Amino acid sequence: QVQVAESGGGLVQAGGSLRLSCAASGRTFSSLGMAWFRQASGKEREFVASITWITRYADPVKDRFVISRADAKNTVYLQMNSLKPEDTAVYYCAATELYSGRSDPVDYEYWGQGTQVTVSS
Repeated sequence: QVQVAESGGGLVQAGGSLRLSCAASGRTFSSLGMAWFRQASGKEREFVASITWITRYADPVKDRFVISRADAKNTVYLQMNSLKPEDTAVYYCAATELYSGRSDPVDYEYWGQGTQVTVSS
């Protein structure tokens, strides 16, 4: 089993920045594929970014968000810049033992509880 826990959400004005963190335990962290998803109220969960030995981004966040990982700290980060009101959502960290960078939520076995990010206009 892998335990996943996010932190770092909050309220920020449009144009501002936030950094989310996600700590994972229970497996060798460097062997896990990690990703961030988000779910806005009334909408389906959507892919934001993933990281293995490469990174992938959804088009709406490309060039604004940066995903990174610190294997020595068992942590993955999501640096969010130039935030927009449409980025408001609950952000979830996910992990997979398949070490894939896929964008479908069904490909991830382990999930955190989520952290709220609210961007005011």
